Amino acid sequence: MADNKENKVLNVPALRFPEFTDEWHKQSLGEIGETIIGLTYKPSDVVESNGTIVLRSSNIKNGVIDYSDLVRVNKPIKERIITKENDILICARNGSQRLIGKNAIIKKEDANNTFGAFMMVYRSKDNPFILPLLSTKRYFSQVGENLGARINQITTSDFNGFDFYFPNSHAERAKIAELFRLIDERIATQNKIIEKLETLIKGIVELAFSHAATSNTLGCYITQISQRNKTGKDLPVLSVSNKHGFVEQSEQFEDRIIASDDTSNYKIVDINDFAYNPARINVGSIARLKDKECGIVSPMYICFRTSKDILPEYLELFFKTVTFSFEVGKRLEGSVRLCLSYESLCEIVIPIISIREQQSLVKMVTTFHSKLDVEKGFLSSYQSQKQCLLSQMFI
Repeated sequence: MADNKENKVLNVPALRFPEFTDEWHKQSLGEIGETIIGLTYKPSDVVESNGTIVLRSSNIKNGVIDYSDLVRVNKPIKERIITKENDILICARNGSQRLIGKNAIIKKEDANNTFGAFMMVYRSKDNPFILPLLSTKRYFSQVGENLGARINQITTSDFNGFDFYFPNSHAERAKIAELFRLIDERIATQNKIIEKLETLIKGIVELAFSHAATSNTLGCYITQISQRNKTGKDLPVLSVSNKHGFVEQSEQFEDRIIASDDTSNYKIVDINDFAYNPARINVGSIARLKDKECGIVSPMYICFRTSKDILPEYLELFFKTVTFSFEVGKRLEGSVRLCLSYESLCEIVIPIISIREQQSLVKMVTTFHSKLDVEKGFLSSYQSQKQCLLSQMFI
């Protein structure tokens, strides 16, 4: 690679292959190719099988086409909106603003489908080179500038007006396209490794619970915590996050709470204690305190700890199963604001294995989670490398 940071010639990227020296020129996407809006269909057109697949926003996952959530239709479809190899599928309209502009290239195996009216396809001979352009800051900046005032969307005319700098040499375009194709392929492979590990962990846990010899209600193994923060200890203020378990409140929030002397009613939680918000319960919202000796949580949380007959790590695994989620769903109360009482939680039946078996299961799952963390670290590294190259190899 040639470093052009000190190059005084205008319109060249900071980093490029050394055999190319010509300046780049600006062009709009509309000058190079065409943008096509997708298929409009009615619920009555949808069929269970033997129809044409309609690609939607949910079918773009991690930058590739994903077939886990499919809609098929049975109706005549114009040839123009049948997907072709190297088409770029783009989310043009969505209730979530952050999804506008996400995209993926149509590979050979993704051709001969169609795409929905909230999607569009960009079609040109230069799509392998254009694809990485649609991951740059310049692209997302133009998406943001063209979002509708009332509707989260970009139109075909908006997209055709997006401009980028292009090398004159098609050989340079091809070489850049191939580099990013290889990077994307490695990232896709890493995502598959992570997905398989996550599936394996889930399968191991579900299998262990399904083969348990006995079962009992959770109330036999947990005790509610009511200890209040009346000790005057300087403890961190914690909250429960669905994704991250216990998280420490910001210093500003914590200082405000302590300054107003509001912590006397806060509950003290120790290592391996659990907490959840009874009015917002779903899978993952019950958290176990793992990496802090103790802290205080709002009185709105229900807190509990385990007995000596069950490992807290084993109970945490149960809280992440489909079975637990299903049992919670059956016990939710209320019409506007659903909630799960502690009494209802205690009624849920948990499969029980011996302490020794619990220890073996926890050890196995912990080992796989360590491997998963390593693989996620590799993915993060690959993604960072891609972002660095995107910032250096395009203008």
